[in-house]
Amino acid sequence: MARRAFPRALAGALAGAFLGAVAARAAYAAFTRRPPVGDAETWARTNHRGEPITLLEGPAFVAGAGAAAAVVPGLPGGVRAAALLAVAGGGGLGAYDDLYGATSSKGFKGHLSALAKGEVTSGAVKILGIGATGLAAAAVTSRDPFDVIVNGGLIAGSANLANLFDLRPGRAVKVGLLAGAPLLAAGLLKDGPVPATLVALPMGAAAALLPEDLGERAMLGDAGANALGALLGLAAAVTLGRPGRLAVLGTVVALTAASERISFTKVIAGNSLLHRVDMLGRRPVEQAPAPR
Repeated sequence: MARRAFPRALAGALAGAFLGAVAARAAYAAFTRRPPVGDAETWARTNHRGEPITLLEGPAFVAGAGAAAAVVPGLPGGVRAAALLAVAGGGGLGAYDDLYGATSSKGFKGHLSALAKGEVTSGAVKILGIGATGLAAAAVTSRDPFDVIVNGGLIAGSANLANLFDLRPGRAVKVGLLAGAPLLAAGLLKDGPVPATLVALPMGAAAALLPEDLGERAMLGDAGANALGALLGLAAAVTLGRPGRLAVLGTVVALTAASERISFTKVIAGNSLLHRVDMLGRRPVEQAPAPR
């Protein structure tokens, strides 16, 4: 059965990746001409080098992945609705934090501590909002209450974790592609195209925007990183059995907890293999930015 199902799964994966990539590139081209909110300056930021960069890659990923999820063939109505909930929740709340967020509180601990004192930070709004949309997306695709909780945690936790890697050019996209690769392999072996299509869709959209990210012209920001993580979390929820989902959720929780105490950037810089992967495609520190 697996051999007979593989061609359909592969076709679904190719369709998802292609539509995600095309839609994301089209959205980026459109948003650089006319941003979805405000003007180009609204989305302008300064990167780790102190150079100007745009956050419009994030809305482009959200719009592209969302459009592809809406039209890609082969997805059941419930899965399609869950994908749209995940990308809209992660992307919309991430964009809110990008545009209106303050940096006085950081991380889960910082935002929740502020909330306990009566201060509602943009980060707390995002955490609670993505948690709610993650549970809603899980409820659309799961019937068992335990699975809804696990899958909701997987979607929301993955959304937050992806954002923690968006600190250097291309890093969040690379992490997303590396995390998606084994999910895609598992999806290709499933009976039917749905898991492979769902995994490939955000991978295609992210890969299409990677040149802008590596070229230090744009970055995902909270909008793009949260949406990427949420979609991959949903893909894991649809693709994996309960033991696999629990293992992935445990990994997400452990990494999120570790991020409160250690710097992922320092860990990556201190490991030769991780550092080589992290620097792959990036310009050296002394190199001038590529022309826009």
